[in-house]
Amino acid sequence: MGMSEVLRSIKSAEEAAEKRLAEAHEEASKIVSDARRKSSETVQNAADETVTMTQKILDSAREEAQKEADQVKAAGAKEVANIEKSSTSNQDSAVEIVVNALASE
Repeated sequence: MGMSEVLRSIKSAEEAAEKRLAEAHEEASKIVSDARRKSSETVQNAADETVTMTQKILDSAREEAQKEADQVKAAGAKEVANIEKSSTSNQDSAVEIVVNALASE
């Protein structure tokens, strides 16, 4: 093997190494790009899930608050009905007391 063949062989090996190095850089860039994209998707999915969970929690809290409000409203309405019933039954006695008081004067 002559000197020119050795030099050609070295040159060919260097070109092949440069080609492999360029391919490796390209592959590394692709891997980093894919990782960034997947990371971004994961963060977005987590944010979406957080919004969904927060909405479910808020809906549940509203529902619970509405149930409590309905119970308080029902209790208040029952109390008002009792007061109205009591006042109606006491109304005749009150009129009689007022009439008697006026009549005795």
